[in-house]
Amino acid sequence: MAEKHTPQGRAQDRAKVAGGQTHEVAYEAQKKGVSREDVREAVKDVGNSRKKVEEQLDKGK
Repeated sequence: MAEKHTPQGRAQDRAKVAGGQTHEVAYEAQKKGVSREDVREAVKDVGNSRKKVEEQLDKGK
């Protein structure tokens, strides 16, 4: 029998920024108008929570 798929995994993925994934770093960089290196540094500083990364990037502007 096929497994039921729930949206839980997607919500969890959207709540985090994978600093090692080029496309995710590029997306955040474009979204916030910063460099990719700024995004990577924010992930290193505050962890991979998208909310915290975006707050850190907003502080740097």
